[in-house]
Amino acid sequence: MPVDLVIFDIGNVLIEWQPERYYDTVIGRDRREAMFAEVDLHGMNDEVDRGADFRDTIYATAERYPEWRDEIRMWHDKWAELATPAIDRSVRLLRALRARGVPVHALTNFGIGSFEVAAGMYDFLNEFDARHISGHLGVIKPDIRIYELVEDSCGHVPEAILFTDDRADNIAAAEARGWQTHLFDGPAGWANRLVAEGLLTSDEAA
Repeated sequence: MPVDLVIFDIGNVLIEWQPERYYDTVIGRDRREAMFAEVDLHGMNDEVDRGADFRDTIYATAERYPEWRDEIRMWHDKWAELATPAIDRSVRLLRALRARGVPVHALTNFGIGSFEVAAGMYDFLNEFDARHISGHLGVIKPDIRIYELVEDSCGHVPEAILFTDDRADNIAAAEARGWQTHLFDGPAGWANRLVAEGLLTSDEAA
């Protein structure tokens, strides 16, 4: 079926999300590895992405691990330095699709407060036709419920949706709903897929 809605993930598709890289730079790889081994920071972030308060959740975690208090608080206080840089070609693809009149949505695991920060940093996050933010929905990918919620609100049949995400489990969940998918491993491959679908020309996808 022809694609009539394109849905972008955000982290590692439009914005690089590599917290380990940030901590390696700030505290060194050895300390970072020790901290991540002791503290489930990605689990903490999942709580935020499900709708928990951005600052309170991170600061509460920091208090449970006083030896890492300052470093854990960086997840909130230095968040803008964790979620960077933008993936420029992906942003161009987003804008090229919209210039062609193709509906473009976001489906992302993102907290309410952290997304507010990101949207203030990156103008393109305000350019989607619709944004499906896990923090507002109260559920994160790959829980099947989040895909159902998108279907309920978007007005497009699943088979006409093309979704890109960098995580195989999120892609598998979308495929189980009948969505068309692309496992994102860089903007070049995504650009080629959009051209192959007839959504962009080669020049528009460059």
